[in-house]
Amino acid sequence: MTQSSQQVPAVIAPVEHGRITEAILDFVSQVPDSKIGNSKDPASEARRLANRAAQRAALTAGSLALPPGPLGWLTLLPELIAIWKIQAQMVSDIAAAYGRHASLGREQMMWCLFRHTAAQAFRDLVVRMGDRLVFRRMSYGVAQRVAKQVGVKLTQRTLSKGVSRWLPVIGALGVGAYAYYDTGQVAGTAIEMFEGEVTLEGDDADTPKAKPRRRVVDRLVDKAVAGTARKVASTARKAASKKPRKPGAD
Repeated sequence: MTQSSQQVPAVIAPVEHGRITEAILDFVSQVPDSKIGNSKDPASEARRLANRAAQRAALTAGSLALPPGPLGWLTLLPELIAIWKIQAQMVSDIAAAYGRHASLGREQMMWCLFRHTAAQAFRDLVVRMGDRLVFRRMSYGVAQRVAKQVGVKLTQRTLSKGVSRWLPVIGALGVGAYAYYDTGQVAGTAIEMFEGEVTLEGDDADTPKAKPRRRVVDRLVDKAVAGTARKVASTARKAASKKPRKPGAD
């Protein structure tokens, strides 16, 4: 009996998108602290932070890409996580330089880290209104959907990066260069976001449009309280002006 088909080796992806999705969800659950203070020139400070982070990312990625062949494929997910840590700290520091660290949440962090990778994944999460970005509060289901779409894109990228593991020196240089570029993209998104206005959906109490409404409400409340106080005072004066009745007058 002859075989009608030839057996071909399977192509195994270096990292499955499911593992990357889980790594993203674990990673964005907490925003790193920053030791950077509020800068008088946040744009210049942000560029300095971006350059330093890009250099660190390039060195880290290039070092992890040095092992050749299948051994190098094993470093792909650790490389991604290491780069995310550098980039997340950079975003946190840029936010602090702009005096906006208190408003930095996981929605904004995920937007900064992965918007350039899979912009369509954020279409239901972020709405741009001029220079203002409005973020929806991200439930676990929404976070999972966004992370899955980003994970698919990153998996496609790691397939091409995995080939470079067979070229230890040249491949490491290419991986390092891409990490430098990728970190620059993250920095650009963060700077653009913090240069503008950022709000969470439903948290519009401090927006320019909400302040006039709040002042009107405050005036109405003050007017109602003042009116009630005047009525109480008038009633008290009337009661005080009445002469007390003598005992046995009836």
